[in-house]
This record gives sequence, structure tokens and C-alpha cells, in this order.
Amino acid sequence: MTTATTALPTTPEATRKRPSSGRLRALRKNRLALTGGVIAAVFVLVALLAPLIAPYDPAQPNFGNVLAEPSWAHWLGTDDLGRDQLSRIVYGARASMQVGLVAVVLAFVIGVPLGLVGGYYGRFADSTISRLTDTMLAFPFLVLAVGLAAILGPSLTNATIAIGISQIPAVIRITRAETLRLKHVDYVGAAIANGGGDGTVLFRHILPNATSALIVQATVGIPAAIIGEALLSFLGLGVQPPAPSLGVMLSGAQSFLAPAPWLAVFPGLAIVAATLAFNLLGDGLRDVLDPRGGTR
Repeated sequence: MTTATTALPTTPEATRKRPSSGRLRALRKNRLALTGGVIAAVFVLVALLAPLIAPYDPAQPNFGNVLAEPSWAHWLGTDDLGRDQLSRIVYGARASMQVGLVAVVLAFVIGVPLGLVGGYYGRFADSTISRLTDTMLAFPFLVLAVGLAAILGPSLTNATIAIGISQIPAVIRITRAETLRLKHVDYVGAAIANGGGDGTVLFRHILPNATSALIVQATVGIPAAIIGEALLSFLGLGVQPPAPSLGVMLSGAQSFLAPAPWLAVFPGLAIVAATLAFNLLGDGLRDVLDPRGGTR
């Protein structure tokens, strides 16, 4: 009875509950992470409320107002077809957020189970999954995404699938590493000794305690997906004109850099702001959630 009583605090539930308030306080003190979180939240809200925020139809040309400089009527100017740049950036942010979130979800749905299986069972399963992961990692992320998008065909959906598949190897490696670490923890051994099956051990003990690392990986994957979508659209493999996308806008701005530099500056700043925000948030979450970072 005494042994059982002293072992209670080492259960995963108790381990998760104790540091939560301290982690929140640490996150609040991290100004860069908070700034990144606020900017990221603004981008998500802009994406969700794009029809309400955009002052004009992003695809509607106005040939009487071509290449207009920023003004009160068009805060960020107009493009070579007279379309409002602010409206197109708002809808372009929606495309970026859609790809960023959906691609990461796709990578997690496929990568997390594979990482759990490889890390927990080892041997043939781990060897097969690791070789597949290493093969995909032999190609840089953007090169793999461009190749897959070229095979699937140019569209926003196919670009999302290509970026999601390209992020699977990183998710597998993170999940596998956490599984290898956690499967030797005392409470996992206790669960197995008490008759817990593989499903119980994996989904009630290992996966919940690996969520910190996976959350950090998600905040790293989203900005990578945003850059990937912009690149694919820039190359004509993502969003197709006249639909707005930050990458499409940068591609169209190449011919007007001298007379209308705002066509490239504002979409570029939007990409930088979005990726920097999620990276700052990810760095802050890594510092707070890292289980090896000690008590905070």
C-alpha cells in the first residue's frame, strides 16, 4: 500500500497536471512567443473572416485604375489589372492558412501512427518505416513538394497534399523519438504489468505524453507549409490565377518591380510576417513544453 501511494505522483495524469500553470506563466513571460502568437492569431482570423474584411472583390479587375499607388481608396494599391492589393492579400492569407493547417493535419494523421508503431514495436516495423523515412528525407522539403505537386497537377488541393506528404518524415521522426523515450518510463512499464494492451499503452500513456513535442512540430510545420504554398503558386503549381495567392501575386509582380514595387513588397511582407509569427510561437512553446528543460 505504501509503495502504491508513493507511486501515484509519477502517473502521467499527475505529471501533466503539475507543471501546466507554471508553463502558462512561462509562456506569458516570453514576449517573443506572445507576439508571434498574437500575429498568428490575427492571420487565422483574417483567413476565417476574409469575405467580411476584404474591401473589394479580389478577382474583379478595374482597368480604369491600373497600378494605382497606395491611397485611402486602395490602402495597398492596385495591380496591373486594377485589382485591390489589400483584398488579394487577405484572400491570399486564407489560402496560406488553409494549406498550412490542412497540410500539417495530413502529415500528423499519417506520420504519428507510423512513428508510434516504429518506435514501440521496433525490429522489422521500425526498420521498414525508418528506411522509408530516410528515403524521403534524402530530398529537401521544398524539392520533394515541388516534385509531388508537378506529378499531381497544379491546384490548391494538390499543393496541400504535396506539402502534407513532404512533412510526413519529420512527424514520423519526432513521434518515433518520443515513443522510444517514453516506452521505458516507469508508468508505461506499470501499465504493461497491469495487463494493459498495446493500444492502451500507445494511446493512453505514450501519445498523450508526446503531445508537447508534437505541438512544437506543428508550429514549425505551419510556416514551412506557408512558404511551400507560396513557392508552388509562384511556380504555377499551386493556386491558379485569377484566384488570389501570395505566391501568385509575387509571380505577377516580377514585370512591375520598377514602376510598382508595392506589388511585390506587400505580399512578401505578409509571407515574412506569417512565417516569423509561427516560428516565434514555436520557439516559445519549445522552451516551455520541452520535458527535458527542467522545471519552470
